[in-house]
Amino acid sequence: MRYEKTMEDGLDKKVTETYVVDALSFTEAEGCIIEDMKPYVGDKEMEVTALKIASYNEVLLSDKDSDDKYYKIRLNFITLDERNGKEKKTAVDYLVQAATVEGARKNMEEAMSGTMIDYVIVSVIETNIIDLFEHKNI
Repeated sequence: MRYEKTMEDGLDKKVTETYVVDALSFTEAEGCIIEDMKPYVGDKEMEVTALKIASYNEVLLSDKDSDDKYYKIRLNFITLDERNGKEKKTAVDYLVQAATVEGARKNMEEAMSGTMIDYVIVSVIETNIIDLFEHKNI
């Protein structure tokens, strides 16, 4: 999303920010982000500059106000290939909301604590995502 943002010094500056939108189509995603950003942008010009399907298998949101960042966490699920007896690793990406890298790792481990699958956290990377807009049933 590219729009004019009023900065802390009171001046307007064109910025491009990344958002995640839970939508069923590109058309719905574009409409949702424009509608959801209107309260923040007002009558200033805004445009969606790019849309792409995110590779996240699941999103883990936090209810803590301090958790204001989003992290991409890649797990390797470890299973046993019964044909040859070797371990098989399957990469799975999660988007996790947290305040810090350590908090994201903790949130991920808490989410996985109720599962029986063996896994390894391969990476925890802070993203440039500003916010996430969830799907609205109309």
